[in-house]
Amino acid sequence: MRTVGVEEELLLVDPEAGEPRAMSAAVLARAEREDSGQDVFEKELHEQMVEFATHPQSSMERLLAEIARCRKEAAGHAEEIGCTVAALATSPLPVSPAVGMNERYRWMEEQYGIATREQLVLGCHVHVSVESDEEGVAVLDRLRPWLSVLTALSANSPFWQGKDSGYASYRSRVWQRWPSAGPTELFGSPERYHRRVADMVATGVILDEGMIYFDARLSQRYPTVEVRVSDVALHAETAGLVATLTRALVETAAREWREGREPLDPGVSLLRLAAWQAARSGLTGELLHPETMRRMPAEAVVRALLDHTADALADHGDLDRAREGCERLLRDGNGAMIQRALLDRTDSLRDVVTECVRHTQA
Repeated sequence: MRTVGVEEELLLVDPEAGEPRAMSAAVLARAEREDSGQDVFEKELHEQMVEFATHPQSSMERLLAEIARCRKEAAGHAEEIGCTVAALATSPLPVSPAVGMNERYRWMEEQYGIATREQLVLGCHVHVSVESDEEGVAVLDRLRPWLSVLTALSANSPFWQGKDSGYASYRSRVWQRWPSAGPTELFGSPERYHRRVADMVATGVILDEGMIYFDARLSQRYPTVEVRVSDVALHAETAGLVATLTRALVETAAREWREGREPLDPGVSLLRLAAWQAARSGLTGELLHPETMRRMPAEAVVRALLDHTADALADHGDLDRAREGCERLLRDGNGAMIQRALLDRTDSLRDVVTECVRHTQA
């Protein structure tokens, strides 16, 4: 059974005012003292955020438990120094992001200017094991049309600099400012994939292979496919659902490759439109159906994803869990819908943030 690992980025905020706090260095220093040798928490581009990475898990129950534990540990470390964490993909309140004191981050600030300084967005990356680069590239080629549905499910960034952005996942729109971000063309082979990456690095526009920000890529460090399209989810259960569906998409794509089935190829231009539509609507409107690239109600497209991955989900013992998770999101709302409902009820973005702090560990 394929293993799955999750990386989540969390926003550091004032526990009462809800404003982002540039305290990642202190949080990480405390985590290192308390959890020496675990290497769970890492620095990120901005000082108002902290990242954690789970261990690879084959059981989704264990993965979900680890996500919940890491969130609570991050909150515990933060609270000891006067802040806390919120699983928000953008800050609802105005913020002036502080770029970390790191040679790599300073290079990015000089190279990309305001795009780096404004890039305080928080995502969830899912790693799924693959047997080889050949299988991995075959999976990348076959995942492409379905990734926008993961964005819609996880959407958790409706607010930007104190205002409603009009998007469910504005994080994903801000992320597109990076020159290497977004969907890719078909690669066809590991050789073509690695040649394209090498050519991109050789331009000097990006610093190294770590700045290949494709929607899905081969991991540099692990024998995995890394899917990078999701907002950090408000609830740990939603992060677990995204991981469950991502593993099923990888397994389904690998089976299609082994059976000799050619990948769908709607083209990068239509994939960009699908990603935009998912970011705009989330689960409240229409999405582009991955097989037709035509608009359909979000509910129908989510059910199409479940149908597409049903065999893999069933073989992993995840089918009922995935169906229940999708039904819950369609019924109760994803993070973007919950944030907007909180604002309607409280008329205060500060209250939205402080309430989302509670949701983060719920």
